[in-house]
Order: sequence, then C-alpha cells, then structure tokens
Amino acid sequence: MPATATRADRSPRAAEPSPRGGRMGALWRVLEGPRALDVAALLIGVCTAVLTVLGLVMVLSSSSVEAIGSTDGSYGLFRRQAMWAVGGLAALLVLRRLPLRVLKGLAWPAFGLAFLLLSLVAFTSLGHSVGGNTNWLRIGGFTMQPSEAAKLAMALWAAAVLERKGRLIRHVHHALVPVLPFGLVLVVLVLLGRDLGTAIILTGILATILFIAGTNRKVFIAFAALAATVATAMVLLAKNRLVRVQAWLFGCEGLETSGDPCFQPDHGIYALASGGWWGVGLGQSRQKWSYIPEAENDFIFTILGEELGLVGSLAVLAAFLGLAVGMYALAARTTSPFIRLTTWGIMAWLVGQAFVNIAMVTGLLPVIGVPLPFISYGGSALTLALAGVGVVLAFARHEREALRREGAPDAPTPDPSVRPQETR
Repeated sequence: MPATATRADRSPRAAEPSPRGGRMGALWRVLEGPRALDVAALLIGVCTAVLTVLGLVMVLSSSSVEAIGSTDGSYGLFRRQAMWAVGGLAALLVLRRLPLRVLKGLAWPAFGLAFLLLSLVAFTSLGHSVGGNTNWLRIGGFTMQPSEAAKLAMALWAAAVLERKGRLIRHVHHALVPVLPFGLVLVVLVLLGRDLGTAIILTGILATILFIAGTNRKVFIAFAALAATVATAMVLLAKNRLVRVQAWLFGCEGLETSGDPCFQPDHGIYALASGGWWGVGLGQSRQKWSYIPEAENDFIFTILGEELGLVGSLAVLAAFLGLAVGMYALAARTTSPFIRLTTWGIMAWLVGQAFVNIAMVTGLLPVIGVPLPFISYGGSALTLALAGVGVVLAFARHEREALRREGAPDAPTPDPSVRPQETR
C-alpha cells in the first residue's frame, strides 16, 4: 500500500527543480528547493526593511526644506513617520506570531471594522478632507486613513470567503455572492470620498483574489466593464481629474484651468532627469524646494531618483521585485487556499500600488494620487503595509512549522501492513 503523501509531496513546487540556466535559474532553484519557505520569508523581511528604512530617509530629506519655520520644525514629519514605523513594526511582530485559525477568524471582524470606519468618513462630520479627498477620519487630535485598513481587510475577508466556497467558485452565482457585492461596498464608500486612486487599488485586490481563486471568466468580463464604466464616470464628472487626464494625453496647451496641471508632473520628470546615474547626493535635491508640492507624498520617488540617481531608483524597483518574488514563492508552495489567496491579495496591494505610483510619476499614467508603499509619507499607509507583511510572514511560519511536523525525524512512521481505521 503506498504511503500517504506529505504536504511537501502535494505541493506543485515540491517536484524536482526545472532546468533553468544562469543567475535567474539559480534563484529559482533555491526558491523551489527544500529551504524555499525560509528563503521566501527572508527575502520578504529584508526587502520590507530596506524599503522602510529608505522611506524614512527620503521623508526626512524631502520634507525638511518646506517644514523650515513650521511649528514642528524640519524634523517634524520625519519624527511622526518614525513613530508610525515603530507602531507598524510592532503590528508586524504581533501578527507574525498569530496562528492561522486566528487570522482566519479576523477576516469578518476586519471587514466589519473597515466598513464602519469608512462609513464614519463618508456619512458623519468625523470625515476630514485633505487635498480635495474626504478619506481621513479625525477624532480629537488623532487622524487616520481607514481606506488603508480596508486594503488589508479586503485581502483577508475575500480569501476567507472564497476558501469556504472551494470548487463552487467556478459557478457564476457563487463568485458573485457575497464577495463581489460586499467587496464593492467598500469600493463605493471610498469613492464617496472622491479617492479614485485608492478605489482602483481596492478593485485590483478584489480582482486578483477572484482570478487566482478560479472565478469564471464571465464574471471578469462583467467586472472589467463595470470598473471601466465607473472609472470613466469619475473622471468625466470631476473637472480636476478630467484636466489631469487631458494634460497627460495632450499636454497643457489650451487647457482652461486656474492652475497648471503639468507643473508637478513636469518637475517630477526634471528631478528624475537631473539625477543621472548616481544622483546629485542625498539631501541635495533642487526640485524639493517647492517645485514639487508636498514632495514627501505621492511624488517622493522623483526626489529619490534625483538624489540617488538611476542606481537608487533601480534599487527600489529591485526591492519591490524581491517582495513580489518572496510572496509568489510562498503562494506557490502552500496547499491552503486561504494562505494562497490572501498572499496574492497583499501582493497585488503592495506591489501593484508601487507599480501604479511609479508609472504615475514617470508619466506612464495620469496623476491619480496613489502613494508609494513604505516610502511615501503617511502613518496609516506605513503601519498597515507593515501589518500586511506581518500577515504574510505568519503564513510562512505556519507553512514551515507544518513541513517540520510532517518531516520530523522522531515522528512515528505508519506501518504499511496496518489498514487505517475507517471513519464514518
């Protein structure tokens, strides 16, 4: 009688490494080897640490000039960001130790909390507007951005629901209910605050999880049509968005607007161009002297490119690529649908948002107001991004412990001559 397959035997990546050559082949052989989960966790942790530290440095550099003479001084924004980073690190360490059943149990409470907070922003006086978008919640002297919590909640909740669906997800009505309507409720609440950029990221998280779960393609056709229609309507109905898209497509000549929609993106390109190969030096940016408004936010990548050059920019891209590779390796080796779907959702959030931000500041996409994860200034964004990494590291720890239990040398070996007792 054949022995029962172990967890490693069932994994699609547990087979012999495919014959690939070169350095990429060596990397994939490591990621497909027996220590793949250890390597994936290490890669995710190192890339997260590099991005977070670099983000703190760039927030200090990009914000210190315009903050001269302010109440908090040149180091005010940096101190706040550093405090949020410490809080995010604490959240990462706590979430990393949680067992899988607890993380599954948090799915519905996290969704409910995100719904409640977004509703307070949209329908009560607690909602606070920044830059024309009402996406902040202010209670006394404390402010936070609930839409950042909604990203992590979306990934956990959608994965937990779809895991329970199992193979039924291939049927259209099982894919639609309740994931699609409930998920779109969070998107609509964000859109009520006029935050199209965050709504796009939330939609991307939901679409990625549905796709990886094996949703019928008819759902995706309808989903894509609905998303395109809503995005087009949001652009046409808001003059500032329409002007940004027109400026991106045709330039600013002939546009009737009170401001200059090309000022910020043009100076962002100037900053990247003046950085050259090695940059002008850390802290030596010229464009941060009020040429790029609030340079520590969405356009911080341009300041990074100016000060650290092409080499520094490529290092950031490499760190996000390493983050994606580590999460992909974890998702590919697990046998748990919840782990696989949640990991893909968090990867779509962090890496997908980084792609949108960098494409935006380099002129490949219009300006839509999406921050660069781990690097742009923003306490809520940084803390929740680190919390999302903590969830992924908890998954990696769970998978490693499961493999060790199944492959432990002192584990009892079943006697093939003894037939297992049937269960009813």
